[in-house]
Amino acid sequence: MENELIDAVNQEGLKVLTRGYLHGIDLDPIDKAWELAVSVHTDKKHFSGTPYLDHTLHVASILASMHLDLDTIVAGLLHGVLKEGVELSELRKEFGESVATIVDGCTRITKVHYNSKLTHQAENVRKMLLAIATDVRVLLVKLADRLQDMCLLDTVEKERQLEISRETKDLYAPLASRLGIDWMKRELEDLSFQYLYPDEYFELVSQLESSLAERQSYVDEVISIFYGKLAESNVKPRRIIGRPKHLYSIYKKLIAQRIPLERVYDKVAFRIIVNTVKECYEALGIIHANWSPVPGRIKDFISVPKANNYQSMHTTVVGPRDHFIEIQIRTEGMDRVAQEGVAAHWAYKEGQSASDNDARLFRELKSLVKMLQEVEDPREFLESVHGELYTPEVYALTPAGEVKEFPVKSSPIDFAYSIHTEVGDHCVGAKVNGKLVPLKYSIQNGDIIEIFTSKNQRPRRGWLELVKTSRARSRVRSWLRREERDKSLNIGREICEKELKHYQTTLKKIVKSGHVKVLLKDLHCNSLEDMLAKIGSGMITIPHLVKTLQPPEIRKEQDARALSKDASDLTKQGVTSTEHKKAGTGSSIYIDGIDDMMVKISRCCNPVPGDPIMGFITNGRGISIHKAECVNLLATDPQRWIDVEWTRTQETGHRVEIQVSAENRKGIFADISSAISADDANIVEIAAHTTPADTADFHIVVEVEDLGHLQRVLLHLRQMKQVISARRT
Repeated sequence: MENELIDAVNQEGLKVLTRGYLHGIDLDPIDKAWELAVSVHTDKKHFSGTPYLDHTLHVASILASMHLDLDTIVAGLLHGVLKEGVELSELRKEFGESVATIVDGCTRITKVHYNSKLTHQAENVRKMLLAIATDVRVLLVKLADRLQDMCLLDTVEKERQLEISRETKDLYAPLASRLGIDWMKRELEDLSFQYLYPDEYFELVSQLESSLAERQSYVDEVISIFYGKLAESNVKPRRIIGRPKHLYSIYKKLIAQRIPLERVYDKVAFRIIVNTVKECYEALGIIHANWSPVPGRIKDFISVPKANNYQSMHTTVVGPRDHFIEIQIRTEGMDRVAQEGVAAHWAYKEGQSASDNDARLFRELKSLVKMLQEVEDPREFLESVHGELYTPEVYALTPAGEVKEFPVKSSPIDFAYSIHTEVGDHCVGAKVNGKLVPLKYSIQNGDIIEIFTSKNQRPRRGWLELVKTSRARSRVRSWLRREERDKSLNIGREICEKELKHYQTTLKKIVKSGHVKVLLKDLHCNSLEDMLAKIGSGMITIPHLVKTLQPPEIRKEQDARALSKDASDLTKQGVTSTEHKKAGTGSSIYIDGIDDMMVKISRCCNPVPGDPIMGFITNGRGISIHKAECVNLLATDPQRWIDVEWTRTQETGHRVEIQVSAENRKGIFADISSAISADDANIVEIAAHTTPADTADFHIVVEVEDLGHLQRVLLHLRQMKQVISARRT
């Protein structure tokens, strides 16, 4: 938002702020809401330690500053009352169905915890998305609530800061972008950046502040030149603004391009606000006539608006003093929508309905929720949520002129699935701008794409290498899983029938006798088909199946023999029995409902306690434990993933590889070794070499207790004056 937000100190201040745009509306509901909030929140504290009533006023004032309707502001005041015992029926009676729905939706969202067990986390995010789809104002209140929380995050412990900041960056900032509320997206990203990467954040702030005077001088010079050149052609802009890009966007550019800050030339974005659409195009022509445009950086979002209704002309030119500068050209109305998104023109007057564009946005939001509801696997679901909230960079059109948005390097398969699942499943080819292209073609801005289908076509595993949207990926995986399940069913049936012959029975007889219920219970399966599929895929091993089929007296005898075996044999192999499932470490891994499976820590990613983890059921080698984001795990079949979690037993060492880059000076080897030892971390291996840039790069294998211990080691290394970077590999 261009102007600073106004925080009301009491309900009267909030009413003054609201009365500034809600003319002739009875504001008594604000008084009633305030009285209820006081009755339930007096003496209650926000997690920051400040009075909770102050927090509710700040949230409501943010919503009023966005010129939202009265129900939304009242819901902002009441967004925490259901947690304090107020009944939903009471809210309906006192404030109406609309307020009750918004508050109820916000209450569900507050239960989303990113570090909870995967399935629980996924279900809570599902609830949140459903609440948003019911009434988008739920999200508007929650975004204001989260912004206020982020402003007070310095008062809580480090672990909580990281949890909330990660959730904000990954979920709430993209959702703000989805609604087109650019100012809020920027603030949420910058606040998250501050806590997730504090060293990089404060270094960037320091560098930008040191060049502030020089940068401001350049901005003033460019604005003056722009005014002059536009006036020469009789284009009189309402205003020209030069403002620094927000910190997180600069940081992402530094990381993506691996360049120092001084080489980021477009740290400042210029915005030219004109009177009409015609002047937008005229201004663009004048800019390009005077400064060379950068190929591929010209985007027309006026004739082809983004899905969130954003409109503007974008270009990057080699401007004065040969600096790359980014320029946006738009009208006053477009600028307001660009900053405030859906809040710019959505139903802030009583009885006003949403515009056609906003109605389309809401439909797309509901369509997104419906699509995600079909994804059953928790990890795939969360991956799809993040994937669907990407910032689109490529815009293509159907032959009928409908705009579709995609990530960079998306393929015609992505385009096909954006139309309909059936179109994607049977896609055989595409025509782009009238020419046939292969399915591996990368969609470019402005492409007009026509998809060809065949009833004989079906998704292939190789498509997973071509698609970039989570929608297409989840659809392809779903098809492959169904296909794989059919194969597993047939294999499982054959295996089962073969083993049952040893007991002079058949699957049909077991089902008829009712003994199948015992079998399903012992194998932790939901149905006969589920059991057969798990047997066929290797999730239920042959020894496990044979043991389950054996008569009880033989099973007891074998169990007694197994217990008498020396446990040290298994310990030497890096695994233990199911009761603890230590995976070769002092930190147990709990696996719900799985017996007699060997467990081992995967060497490819070396997870440590505190890392989010996932188990992978191997063929005959038990369960391997990976970090949840391990690339090797993500390349496997999600059908064979299983939820696992750490359970502490005793302190022990977990090997982790770290990479340290430092200034090449005498004694640096000893200094780094001493810093690691000072944190009680054991150095297992260390290798170092110098680079042409006269830095020393260290590859170190250390033993740490858990993720928190590793983070302390890395933090203290980064705090060393001579260390340039320290990270986990």
